[in-house]
Amino acid sequence: MDLVDVVYHKHGGISRQEAAELVDTILGFVKSVLGKEHRMHLSGFGSFQVVERTGRVGRNPQTGQPMRLPARHALVFRPSRSVVDLLNEPPLDTAVGQ
Repeated sequence: MDLVDVVYHKHGGISRQEAAELVDTILGFVKSVLGKEHRMHLSGFGSFQVVERTGRVGRNPQTGQPMRLPARHALVFRPSRSVVDLLNEPPLDTAVGQ
């Protein structure tokens, strides 16, 4: 599923290119905020947070030799309660009592 297509079909009053520009603008804003503040909350959806992963010793999968993996930043997503509840709802065809 493509977000641009969803916006284009749902809105109805904009072109596909305008929908793409809108999605790019929103995602660009999200990336900008995460780059500066390292945290962003989208009400009713969840929050994104940039965390630092410490360096560690890993293994080369081809040779099995130990190697040092450097510290890095990672993006963590924590869904809101409403998203978690939605994901844990039983499918309609297997709902209790049917």
